[in-house]
Amino acid sequence: MGDAMKDDLRTAAPTAEAATAPAESSTMALARLAAQGDGAATAKLLRALAPRIARVVRAVLGGAHPDVDDAVQQALIGLVQALPAFRGDCDPIGYASIIAVRAAVALRKRVRTDLSRRDDGADADAIAEHRPSPGDEAAAQRRKEILRDLLAELPAAQGEALAMRVVLGWSLEEIAARSGAPLNTVRSRLRLAKEGLKRRIESEPSLVEALEVGS
Repeated sequence: MGDAMKDDLRTAAPTAEAATAPAESSTMALARLAAQGDGAATAKLLRALAPRIARVVRAVLGGAHPDVDDAVQQALIGLVQALPAFRGDCDPIGYASIIAVRAAVALRKRVRTDLSRRDDGADADAIAEHRPSPGDEAAAQRRKEILRDLLAELPAAQGEALAMRVVLGWSLEEIAARSGAPLNTVRSRLRLAKEGLKRRIESEPSLVEALEVGS
């Protein structure tokens, strides 16, 4: 994936995290208590992490996606369900962000599957009919939307890894630490994801044109 395409998605990534997220020490304490079944700590932790989860979901889905709220709710439910397995070996903000990425990617996959069942040609037609001029803000937004859709076509583990790397801007080491996957596995998932996207884009002329990349 080219630098311009990475920039299109990365501009949607959460910003000013350090200023808006609660201190790691306080969230870690809450997460440890919540993992032990403390209901009050769980409620406080959800309130503290909800804004971060919402930002991650919007970055992956796009802020205008009609199912953002549903994905946020699914991510919060997923976090509650995953808390008993939390061992404190990664920061709770990263732990919650992983769950948010997975919820958003899974929702996009479900939506795409539903659309493809109704009309296999819908996506190609939509790309063909919307061609703003190069440099137009609408064109940049359209590229972001297409790239988000393409993420949903990848196998789940690859799509999640690429979203963490490109959308959230995490390093390979951060992805490995927060997802629990070995570093070499992360590298392999990213390589396969990029190769898959490249093949998919090059196979469809309308995507090449819409994304303004060379064939």
